[in-house]
Amino acid sequence: MTAYVALLRKQPDSDYGVDFPDFPGCVTAGTTLEDARRMAAEAIRFHVEGMIEDGEPIPAPSRLDEIMADPNHRDAVAVLIDAAVRRPSVRINISMVPDLLEAIDLVSDNRSRFLAEAAREKLERV
Repeated sequence: MTAYVALLRKQPDSDYGVDFPDFPGCVTAGTTLEDARRMAAEAIRFHVEGMIEDGEPIPAPSRLDEIMADPNHRDAVAVLIDAAVRRPSVRINISMVPDLLEAIDLVSDNRSRFLAEAAREKLERV
């Protein structure tokens, strides 16, 4: 799953407001911190699902230091919220040497999941 920075703000006489710098217009609020976090997770999932349905590209998460360098964000508290949107899988056909395939089968009962997790781990290090 992909996590995005959510910015929480609280004024003395207001609920906790939440916005996502990577998704302008995706905002929500909660009466407590836990409520705000729960509402943020719901808001980002709904927002991203709508973008997928509309065929819009989903942005890569921005880096926290880039977000917090914006003077408009200095009064906010940053938290990570998992977008938790599952896109439909796409069938692919790959070739692999038999020894590598056998090694995968020794440690996993699901080749597709294993290869997807390995790809995610590798991409996180890029």
